[in-house]
Amino acid sequence: MSFRLSQRDKDIIGFINQFRAVDRDSLVELFFKQLKSPVNACNSVMVRLYRLGLIERTQQYSPTVYLPVDAKIKKNSQKILHFLSILEIYKQMCTYGMPKQVIIEDKPTGQKGGIEPDLFCIFKGSPFWFEIQRNQYSEQKMQAKINLYEEFFFSDEWKKLHWQPEERSSIFPSVILITPVRYALSSEQFRIIQVASIHELMEKYKNSGKQQRDTKPIKSASSGGVKINLT
Repeated sequence: MSFRLSQRDKDIIGFINQFRAVDRDSLVELFFKQLKSPVNACNSVMVRLYRLGLIERTQQYSPTVYLPVDAKIKKNSQKILHFLSILEIYKQMCTYGMPKQVIIEDKPTGQKGGIEPDLFCIFKGSPFWFEIQRNQYSEQKMQAKINLYEEFFFSDEWKKLHWQPEERSSIFPSVILITPVRYALSSEQFRIIQVASIHELMEKYKNSGKQQRDTKPIKSASSGGVKINLT
């Protein structure tokens, strides 16, 4: 049987492949909200793509969560909630401006045992690595995570990452912890920001005066002296 996919069909499949787990309501919000009956339109498209074997789905959640065809996660896996948390942060960013160069579960060191941020993107012109903490961890475990970022910083390997600007000095991303808990973490090399949501992040950096009160300037030339500008 031959079938033709619309550009929206292709975009939805690509989005599910990128984010690994996407719930129906997020698809409605991102791809269908301009239509007269967005939920019905979304349901119709997703049933068709599922029957064509182009996506997988799990009905362990309500509304339905869609997965890539080659998803290596079980349909009742806790990993699904992890990916949905990443998606939620992405959607929050989209309400302020489209993030660019989005990488889910980034592995910039290219090897196990290095940093593995949940999300990398360039947002409002600044690069960020996100660590999304759904559970509370010990200070030691969180500091060990930051120590890995410091190791990567001193390796200088980050200067070769594909998204680095060609026309100016390399930038080491700020590390954003999305967490309801605040940890006593610090680094002399890069900025660590702890917020519960992107909305809180945007409120925090609403104006440059407040930004200067909330954060210490970074002295390291290796960071490119970049200020975070989220206004």
